[in-house]
Amino acid sequence: MSLGRPRYRDRRQAGEVLAERLTAYANRPDVVVLALPRGGVPVGYEIARRLHAPLDVFLVRKIGVPGHEELGMGAVASGGLLVLNRGLVQSLGITEPVLREVVTKELRELDRREQRYRQGRPPPSLTGKTLILVDDGLATGSSMRAATEALRQLGPAKIVVAVPIAEPETCEEFRAEVDEVVCAATPEPFLSVGLWYEDFTQTSDAEVEELLHRAREELAGRTIRDPVQPADSREESTP
Repeated sequence: MSLGRPRYRDRRQAGEVLAERLTAYANRPDVVVLALPRGGVPVGYEIARRLHAPLDVFLVRKIGVPGHEELGMGAVASGGLLVLNRGLVQSLGITEPVLREVVTKELRELDRREQRYRQGRPPPSLTGKTLILVDDGLATGSSMRAATEALRQLGPAKIVVAVPIAEPETCEEFRAEVDEVVCAATPEPFLSVGLWYEDFTQTSDAEVEELLHRAREELAGRTIRDPVQPADSREESTP
């Protein structure tokens, strides 16, 4: 099948391409890159290292239709926020007890991942920050929408949604929902996120943990090598 444009090699390469669209946010102390696990983390890692920004995760779990889990009818996010496509739920005749069971299951998995990825570290303070919210692609946008609604309650200064590939209509919808949207490519026909990657292997928990650890180490290393000097000190060293 010919897709009409080159595909990304993998999520890391997609992050490199996307970072080129975000250079205005480089070296800014107010910027935090938040990746949606798991697939958004390799993308976010490359963005964070090129922008010299901290990388963290914001957890969202898709609520799949029972028996057809690939079809999302909503999502849950950190803090217990639930976003549902009520029209789809009603049209499929999904009862409240069934819905409650699926939501409870996903909340348990969200809590498990939260504990594993953070390993006792508290979530970062996001109030007043510029948040670059990253995933490996946008299809229906339910997971990203749940994340943006939850993050808005934390009082950030700005929310930027950034993805390497997106369904064109979904990308446009987000322009009315957040402060800025960066979709590196919006092909038509879109079909699915995975078709636009040569390697779309599922990201593992271990890879998420490794990339978060590596991002913290690299950011700490840059801070040590290039400490910020007080203004007086910089003036005295000027020839």
